[in-house]
Amino acid sequence: MRLDWIELQSFRSYPHLEFRPDPGTNLLVGENGAGKTNLLEAIGYLSALRSFRKAPDAALISIDAAEAVVRGAVAGPVSEHTVEVLLSRDQRRRVLLDGKRPARNADVRRRLRCVTFLPDDLELVKGSAGQRRELLDDLAAQLRPAAAADQSEFDRALRQRNALLRADGPMADVVSLASFEESIASTGARVVEHRLKTSAALTPFLQAAYLRLGPNTVQWDYTSSWAGSAESEEDLAARLSEALTASRRRDMERRLTTTGPQRDQPGLFLDDRDSRTHASQGEQRSLVLSLRLAAFDLLADAFDDAPILLLDDVFSELDPGRAEAVVDRLPRAQAFLTSARRNDVHSISGVYWDVDSAGKVVLA
Repeated sequence: MRLDWIELQSFRSYPHLEFRPDPGTNLLVGENGAGKTNLLEAIGYLSALRSFRKAPDAALISIDAAEAVVRGAVAGPVSEHTVEVLLSRDQRRRVLLDGKRPARNADVRRRLRCVTFLPDDLELVKGSAGQRRELLDDLAAQLRPAAAADQSEFDRALRQRNALLRADGPMADVVSLASFEESIASTGARVVEHRLKTSAALTPFLQAAYLRLGPNTVQWDYTSSWAGSAESEEDLAARLSEALTASRRRDMERRLTTTGPQRDQPGLFLDDRDSRTHASQGEQRSLVLSLRLAAFDLLADAFDDAPILLLDDVFSELDPGRAEAVVDRLPRAQAFLTSARRNDVHSISGVYWDVDSAGKVVLA
């Protein structure tokens, strides 16, 4: 899988850009604020149809523009497709696949799979469990289209229950709550099942990736206050239904759903130690990078087609030994790496591009 070309109009810091990357490793070098991450964000947007910075669409449009365009050509093993997204301040975005509106956004997402590493990814280890839930959910959606639909249905039912709780609190209609709970239980069980399957599939790739950067053993731990020892989707749905009923009075008082998959606690452990509290900064950074490389390997194995790799400022905080190990570990695929200093990436073979604040990307 590769990106043949990408064109930007009024996207972030780029008034207009036409960029034809190399099918191998592309190293984007420029000063901080030059627009390197903006370009990665545009590539990532063509893949996920959302910003990996979690920015709203309006924030992606240049300050002096009313709309922005991101379009590109994606080549897979047997076919090539064009993806175009028009972002507007006043209207809903328009997404085109090969010049036509796709039936589902998932049809676009499977044309271009990306694995992204960002400096803020350290929060995957150090931060709240929500970051790790999101990681598993995103990866599950790439592996199985049904997972994305299940997540959307669960989120919708949860929003509806929470809206009723916020509005009516202790006076909320119990029949309405029970109706939402039925949907939450069935879809929530499937969401957790997807997470468990994804973490199990990811673990061997994660262990192999980390062993190239450190000697520790890596484990996932998925803790749920409501699931107990449930081993099937049916058991999970029954347990969640019981938990929602049991917490209904408390939820009405607090005006919030306090139990369910949205509160589960996925954790990462190094040698049976919680990496959030017992790993060094270097170990945590190596673990985060191993997570992304493991996700890359899992997707490549699942589809027999390597995704695109986006690495934003990976080397600035790695010691020389770990940086060298990362270079050796880079997979053979189209990759985009950014750096503010040429010296940080000088040992990497690839095509070097100079990025400047005027919105230009040229061969170095």
